[in-house]
Amino acid sequence: MAQSNTRLSPRQKMINLMYIVLTAMLALNVSSDVLDGFVQVEDGLARTNENYGRRNDAIFNQLEAFSIQNPEKGKPWLYKASEVRRHSAELFNLIDSLKILIVKEADGPNGKLSDIQRRDDLESAAAIMLNPKYYRGESLRKSINQYSKYITTLIGDSVKRNSIAASLSTAPYKRPGISVAQVWEEAKFENQPVVAAITLLTKLQNDVRYAEGEALANLLANVDAGDVRVNELNAFVIPDSRIVMRGGKYSARIVLAAVDTTARPNIYVNGSRLANSNGLYEFATTKTGSFDYSGYLEVQHGDGTTTQHPFKSSYVVMEPSATVSATMMNVLYAGINNPISISVPGVPTSEVSATMTNGTLSRNGDGWVARPGAVGKEAVITVTATIDGRQQTVNTTTFRVRKLPDPVAFINVPDGNGSVTRYKGGKPISKTSLVAANTLDAAIDDDMLNIDFKVLGFETVFFDSMGNAIPEVSSGASFSQRQKDSFKRLTRGKRFYISRIRAIGPDGIERTLNPVEVIVN
Repeated sequence: MAQSNTRLSPRQKMINLMYIVLTAMLALNVSSDVLDGFVQVEDGLARTNENYGRRNDAIFNQLEAFSIQNPEKGKPWLYKASEVRRHSAELFNLIDSLKILIVKEADGPNGKLSDIQRRDDLESAAAIMLNPKYYRGESLRKSINQYSKYITTLIGDSVKRNSIAASLSTAPYKRPGISVAQVWEEAKFENQPVVAAITLLTKLQNDVRYAEGEALANLLANVDAGDVRVNELNAFVIPDSRIVMRGGKYSARIVLAAVDTTARPNIYVNGSRLANSNGLYEFATTKTGSFDYSGYLEVQHGDGTTTQHPFKSSYVVMEPSATVSATMMNVLYAGINNPISISVPGVPTSEVSATMTNGTLSRNGDGWVARPGAVGKEAVITVTATIDGRQQTVNTTTFRVRKLPDPVAFINVPDGNGSVTRYKGGKPISKTSLVAANTLDAAIDDDMLNIDFKVLGFETVFFDSMGNAIPEVSSGASFSQRQKDSFKRLTRGKRFYISRIRAIGPDGIERTLNPVEVIVN
């Protein structure tokens, strides 16, 4: 039997690009466009798995047919092929079961792999794969290692063998910004959105199907495939990826199965002949959308005749995108540092830069810090990235700039457990706690902003038995001695007011705060 000439090695370039896509989820907030992109990649990988499955079935059927025709020669190879299929199916089904568990962890017991609802869930993948009770991630890693060791012994081509070993590698992975390498399962599934984890597992199934096919093809070749004559020629288009960012390159290999290397075919795409003879079809994309192309391969035969073998394919060009999110709110506050997260899917952090109007924007580790200037004037953040060696703008986001809201004045009151609570008035306070207090403080503590202010001064207003107001002025942020003496004379049910409270915050703006009503318990 003739050796199988179906060579899919360029697919490795597509896998590499998908790895880049899978690392794009490091930002705290991920846009729905990026999640939709993962769905498209997942669908593409699923279709590729089906194609590989049909290809593998065809090779196995050839071995079966040959074994029936020549049992003595074919049965030993058929047995090895059956073992390859059994080991591959076990690992493929194991991965399938983990995908289902992750989806059900995210969407509940009725979750469906074909309709993931909580695609951006960052906890479910880790809960299934990294739970120390089950060690599913570690178990999967060991199964992959065993399968890789087994399958690579059945592949004669050293280039393909090394390529498959690399694609099935579970070596520790060192993430950018982390000094210590993580074990494979932690690097792949920790803080990973559900849709990204499912896509990664589908890609792993893709590697298993590909490795299975190469092993089967090698076994078929060892049966002496030269006894079978090729009677059909097919044209194939093998793109590096069907999804390309605007400004990036679309690359595809157009090949003829069982081609004679001494007489390469002429290749025509959309009516024009390719300038090279190795089938590389490459051009720069200029606009987004889905595009189709077609052509044919013209083959010269030994008798002087020619035949044409048509092909067609498609690709998708995506608009570059970036995620820009204010960590505190969807606004920026003047006079303080506002943490900002900026990332571009598929582009390393070192290749991303950003600028801001109405203020300054600077890097802070893996994040950014925005410090806007004028209140009421918009701040525009523009993100640029270097893609395929060329810098281009990928996102422009506008933020409103607001003044910090007024803080609330309070008295720090120790409770019986040794901790301190903030008394903001309006309800009774024990006389003991009031007498023990030394200062009046102010802060914004609304669980969104936690910013301390400095109290510059205030006054207390007490009332005598005739109802006359008796004001007392503080010593800066501290209660004066006259004020503390007045506290001691208060009886149960009496109240006084702290007013004319002046405070200043990190933005340097002095403001007068609302009065505090103090009721003695």
